[in-house]
Amino acid sequence: MYSLYSFLVVVAAVLASPWFVYQALRYRKYVGSLGQRMGYLPVSFNIDGDASIWVHAVSVGEVLTARPLISELKRRYPHLRMFLSTTTMAGQQLARRSVRDVDAVFYFPFDFGFVIRRTLDLVRPELFIMMETEIWPNLLRECRARGIKTAVVNGRLSARSFPRYRLVRPMMRRVLEHIDQFLVQSEESARRFIDLGADPARVVVTGSLKFDSLDLPSAALQARARERVLRYFRVPASRPVIVAGSTMKGEEAAVLRAFRRVRAASPTTLLILAPRNPERFGEAEQLARAEGWKVSKRSDLAVDAEPRVDIVVLDSIGELATVYQLGTVVFVGGSLVPTGGHNILEPAVFGKPIVFGPHMQNFLEIADAFVSNGAGVQVQGEEELDEAFVSLMGDPVRRARLGAAARALVEANRGANEKSIAVLTKLLPQDQRTFPANVRPFRPLA
Repeated sequence: MYSLYSFLVVVAAVLASPWFVYQALRYRKYVGSLGQRMGYLPVSFNIDGDASIWVHAVSVGEVLTARPLISELKRRYPHLRMFLSTTTMAGQQLARRSVRDVDAVFYFPFDFGFVIRRTLDLVRPELFIMMETEIWPNLLRECRARGIKTAVVNGRLSARSFPRYRLVRPMMRRVLEHIDQFLVQSEESARRFIDLGADPARVVVTGSLKFDSLDLPSAALQARARERVLRYFRVPASRPVIVAGSTMKGEEAAVLRAFRRVRAASPTTLLILAPRNPERFGEAEQLARAEGWKVSKRSDLAVDAEPRVDIVVLDSIGELATVYQLGTVVFVGGSLVPTGGHNILEPAVFGKPIVFGPHMQNFLEIADAFVSNGAGVQVQGEEELDEAFVSLMGDPVRRARLGAAARALVEANRGANEKSIAVLTKLLPQDQRTFPANVRPFRPLA
């Protein structure tokens, strides 16, 4: 089975190589990461050969989710090095900039046996953690052969991906045997993992770490934070703002048409448009200009003057969560087009009225909870998006009610991090003690 899988990985790599070459030439992606993806980490990476905990987070969302987990593991096991890998460049940039409790950040290796062995020789993990659903057969097989414990954390299997996994159920059963613990977001995901072959005794429902990954500032702190963002962007507190976050191709046009209706009733409203993928920043700007709007990129804003534009394209990475504080109304993208939706919890922390589309498979349980608790507005298409924007911008009472319900829902669902830590500590050697954060245990030279 593994020979066939490795052969298919090689075939997939060959077939995908033109796309990788295009991305490298067009966007400079993958150019500087190829060595690490082949298992060639810097010589100084783990020069002492220390044991470690290795956490893998695919991209930005997973990195943000992993931060409180990493901090607590580092606090409990300061004698173990902490390594974080990502797959995407955006995730890598965010991890290097914002995750404090790691010893090093690197790109996830290709799932070839020789590459995996080279990487494990350097990383030397006691525990390998996969955030959400990152299942790599050769890596897991090699971990099992070396006695390395493995865990899926914040695991989920969406209704869209589950049927595809079932097509290769016999292979999945063998692969899942190499995972020591499944910490999953919901009962439904638990059932799906078990259906694919996971040992029910190894599956624990912990809830979603996404609720724990967000800071919950007090009202006073939140007000001060919003004031700082307002000053930074030079946006008057009285100016209405729509924030359209993590938009995907096909959504910006719909948002722009809805924005035109809003401007007919509220001529001073500002739109902050934040495409999900950095390579689409320019495309979104051009689209808005073609519609006749005055547009500025975030990087081109004057630092000492209010933006005299209709639309700001947020061409930065990792700033969107902060910018949500400016929103009178927030739209979370990836949901009008069938890509699975994006994180609606980030604006919920700030008590914002949130609008999202019908395609929320990646956050299905969370989206359902928001709708059933009156904490969000789910629209079925562009026409309903228009109506939602116009209605909410003209109804401050409804906005306040939606925002308060969204914040309350976040507060009520925290606790997954603590539950996850309780399980993960059982996978690490029991003789490993907790030291104060500023104390390193003595290790003799010989």
